[in-house]
Amino acid sequence: MAGPSLRPHVHWAQRHRELFLRVDLSDVRNPDITITDNVLHFRAQGHGAKGDNIYEFEIEFLEPVEPKPVCRMTQRQLNITVQKKESNWWERLTKQEKRPLFLAPDFDRWLDESDAEMELKEKEEEKISKMKIESRVPKDPFKHLKKGYLIMYNLVQFLGFSWIFVNMTVRLFILGKDSFYDTFHTISDMMYFCQTLALMEIMNSLIGLVRSPLIPSVVQVFGRNFVLFVILGSLEEMQSKPVVFFIFYFWSITELFRYPYYMLSCIGIEWKPLTWLRYTVWIPLYPLGGLAEAVCIVQSIPIFSETGKFSLGLPNPLNVTIQFPFVLQIYLIALFLGVFVNFRHLYKQRKQHLGPKKRKMK
Repeated sequence: MAGPSLRPHVHWAQRHRELFLRVDLSDVRNPDITITDNVLHFRAQGHGAKGDNIYEFEIEFLEPVEPKPVCRMTQRQLNITVQKKESNWWERLTKQEKRPLFLAPDFDRWLDESDAEMELKEKEEEKISKMKIESRVPKDPFKHLKKGYLIMYNLVQFLGFSWIFVNMTVRLFILGKDSFYDTFHTISDMMYFCQTLALMEIMNSLIGLVRSPLIPSVVQVFGRNFVLFVILGSLEEMQSKPVVFFIFYFWSITELFRYPYYMLSCIGIEWKPLTWLRYTVWIPLYPLGGLAEAVCIVQSIPIFSETGKFSLGLPNPLNVTIQFPFVLQIYLIALFLGVFVNFRHLYKQRKQHLGPKKRKMK
């Protein structure tokens, strides 16, 4: 059972606008700190000079203060900041002339009046200097136009990929596996539109409209468009294969979270569940999408070999033919390298947005 209440050691310092109190208590629990009628009331359980006990004290301030103190706890002490109602220098802290025995100056933060005025002057000069620098920075007259364009771009892409995802999901529930075989003929027009529009992401990064690095955008957009336009768009034999369903499905699920996240970011809104989904769902979906694209390319190689499509015959005297299936085999290697590059980029982004952050105890 706790003994009678005791007074902790309290150290104080001041500035023209603030009072600083440092209470020498460690492992503080259940602090009760209020200011009423210009008197600060403190009561808390903690470990002080008399061991673990209940400690309390009262300070009647020399002049009026704001009634809401700001407290910050650490493992070793408790810091209280009190705002003065008027900016001036006090000759002492308490209304009573004799200093209480538990109260002492905080020499780590102590300044005399002239030093405090110098500090205040330096802060004002720094503030003025910062305002001057900011005033020299030219304002972008197209800021709102750029923001509006980015919001509309991400909204259109979100609606397009949402249509693809919903359409494919409904067909899957109604038709089952039969929906695999005509995915391309049902979805391709919208996918063509979305992936052609995605070329704007490269342009946005290139001209600095967004801060996304250029290489990951190029790898993803050109990789997808190569599969969509060159492999699937040019070979009717590939358009009825089940792998098309999985390619389109993995692509659309990923974009369902990416585009609304960017759209809300344009207007300064962060929804934590959406942020978590944006930087988490890619972990299974991105490798699966890359694997589906690789399967699609492997399945297309015999067809290109048989038809000779896109193979390039060089003129004499070389008389050499560059076989397109050989190009696809090289592209397979590049595909997995691209997956690695983007996976590494997204992993760094995930650590940046969802990684552990240092928190201050309050």
